[in-house]
Amino acid sequence: MNQIYILCVDDEADVLEAVERDLATMEEVFPLEIASSADEARQVLERIDAQGAELGLIFCDHVMPKETGGEFLSWLDGQPQWKRSRKALLTGQAGLEATVSAINNAGLDFYVSKPWTQEGLLQAAKRLLTDYVISRNIDPLPYMSILDATRLAEHSYKRGLISDT
Repeated sequence: MNQIYILCVDDEADVLEAVERDLATMEEVFPLEIASSADEARQVLERIDAQGAELGLIFCDHVMPKETGGEFLSWLDGQPQWKRSRKALLTGQAGLEATVSAINNAGLDFYVSKPWTQEGLLQAAKRLLTDYVISRNIDPLPYMSILDATRLAEHSYKRGLISDT
């Protein structure tokens, strides 16, 4: 089983701490990495790639120094090994134009506005990681207890991995 990572990129340390706290229940199955800039995120991605692991989900702030989250997610979407990763903009300051640009140019899958609730962030992560597992045709069994078990079971049934008898 390949390791599937979650990455959160934000230039504010308190936001990174909040994401770590709110997604802690998922870390046993989906290790969480954090980065405070796009450059640092690229270094994390290099480590993940070197391990032969996958990036299942990235939460990225939009307003960051040097490179916006939209720009970084557009770059990420252009990388073959990360193209299928689920991408979520996590921000409280992105305007409509920046959000539309991220959706159109960065393959954005979800938008989470700050401040978020723990339950809202967990639900977004579960939904997006379930989508990732299904889209990659990954054996869903190791993820049934933490993701959307109903959707994973339906997918497994359709693929012929399980039967109704």
